[in-house]
Amino acid sequence: MSGEAAAEAEQAEGEDILDIEIRRGLSELQRPTTGLSLSGLSAGLDIGFGPLLMAVILTTAGTAGTGELTTQLLLALAYGIGFIFVVLGRSELFTEHTTLAVLPVLDGSASPAKLARLWGIVYVSNLVGAVVFGALIVAVGPTVEAVEPAALVELARVYTDQPTMGLLGGGVLAGWLMGLLTWLVAGADSTASRIFVVWLVATAIGVAHLPHCIAGSVEVVAGALASPALGPMAFARFLGLSTVGNLVGGTVFVALLKYGHVTRSGPTARDFRSD
Repeated sequence: MSGEAAAEAEQAEGEDILDIEIRRGLSELQRPTTGLSLSGLSAGLDIGFGPLLMAVILTTAGTAGTGELTTQLLLALAYGIGFIFVVLGRSELFTEHTTLAVLPVLDGSASPAKLARLWGIVYVSNLVGAVVFGALIVAVGPTVEAVEPAALVELARVYTDQPTMGLLGGGVLAGWLMGLLTWLVAGADSTASRIFVVWLVATAIGVAHLPHCIAGSVEVVAGALASPALGPMAFARFLGLSTVGNLVGGTVFVALLKYGHVTRSGPTARDFRSD
């Protein structure tokens, strides 16, 4: 294949992914409020299984003497479980829509008002699910002796002890990775490859302790309920900074750049097909 043909094939593939993302985004923007709310609630609940498994691993590691590196890798791998449940279950997750739902607006197919509506509904319903799951961990975990409160506090302090710029900058990177996740999943050709992509990206977020506003809310809420030392202000600080960072990362570093990259690469495959 010549260099020009290879470039055209690469551009066409990028356009195909962009078309898929725009269609998916339009579909989500047009969903009724009730459906969005229930799907968002489901995502906020489902993503909590990752932090739950992390707390179980941390509790077990404390008694089994697992090495620090091994424990951190296990925690990062467990973190991705909730994301697999959400993405493959096609529930509505806010950080996916910081990229996905922006693309139809950039393309002129949807209005900013529809985007604001989607973001608001999904964000609130995700947050309700995350808070409920965090409370369930505190209520059930110690009772069945699977989770120690100290493990919940340790997981929460990973975020609450970070400086302001650390939370904000880490949130940008987490949102960036989640935006890339939607793009990569759209280009994946099998369920196995989607699982691999989701787990790879989620593990990267987990091992680097990058704040994800929804998954992290499960950890911080559980830690705050388990310890008087953490309170509503610590949660509010985490939530505000991580949300802003996630929005910037998904919107600016993925949606705008990917859309611009594909649409401003010269004549598109659609232009040639219409001639």
